[in-house]
Amino acid sequence: MSEPSILIAGIGNIFLGDDAFGSEVARRLLLTRKLPKQVRVVDYGIRGLDLAYALLDGYDVTIFVDATPRGGEIGTLYTIEPDLSELDNLNAQEMQVEPHGMNPMKVLAMVKSMGGEFKRILLVGCEPELLAADEEKMGLSEPVALAIDEAVSLIELLVAKILEESQQSATA
Repeated sequence: MSEPSILIAGIGNIFLGDDAFGSEVARRLLLTRKLPKQVRVVDYGIRGLDLAYALLDGYDVTIFVDATPRGGEIGTLYTIEPDLSELDNLNAQEMQVEPHGMNPMKVLAMVKSMGGEFKRILLVGCEPELLAADEEKMGLSEPVALAIDEAVSLIELLVAKILEESQQSATA
């Protein structure tokens, strides 16, 4: 059994404050870490179509990195394995990818409608400071900026665990 291919997809809009979390984590991973050869890190920003086409390449594991409002304290990190069953209930309008924003579930729905399959999807999310609907802001809030290094370490641990599990199942 070959080692799994892993895509780490940074998601976010740099003009919307903490929404840039995923982009910043991807940048930090690319600039400061040496990851195994089967791991690809890309900052997709708000380019949903680019991410959709990348997912069609059939990665064994995809780790989305994104701002994830869940009502917790700003800067709180989450590791989530999303329930993909809701993709079956989306209509064509709900699957449309937005040109100036990215909803990962819509991207997954589009990929599924194109015949793509997902083996494993994880989300490393960070609780953002929410902006008003018409507000723009460059730069991360202090709590989210402080969570970047912890998120990078968390992703490295996830990658190591995925590779270890793969190796164990190959020798079993």
